[in-house]
Amino acid sequence: MSRNEKEIRERRFAQEIRAALDAGTDDLPADITERLAAARRMAVARKKAEAPVLVPQLAMPGAHVPLFDEDSSPLYRAGAWLRRLGLIWTLVALAAGLIGIYHWQEQKRIEELADIDAAMLLDDLPPTAYADEGFHVFLKRGQ
Repeated sequence: MSRNEKEIRERRFAQEIRAALDAGTDDLPADITERLAAARRMAVARKKAEAPVLVPQLAMPGAHVPLFDEDSSPLYRAGAWLRRLGLIWTLVALAAGLIGIYHWQEQKRIEELADIDAAMLLDDLPPTAYADEGFHVFLKRGQ
């Protein structure tokens, strides 16, 4: 009998026992049901106390947690190289994106200033009128 067959038989037996116990629970008196519930709570609490507590650890600059055996195998070296390459390409893409955004914003600002200059040159008013505070109030009231 193989190990898998043995495990399957054990699980079937456990399911049959559980089904038989579940079928008879409706007929039990209340005091026995309460004692069984208390015993179950104690067993669960004891099992929780025995279980190992896994505490996540933060990655510290000097700490190194190997994900798999680091025997300088070719697979490990290739993986390390690919991780570094991925990080480099990510940083290059980020820098290119930031530079692109900067140039786009600068071009937009230049175009806005050119529109303002063109409007001032084509207007009939002298440039000193735009510097007068009263003129801005006049424009706001007129609109």
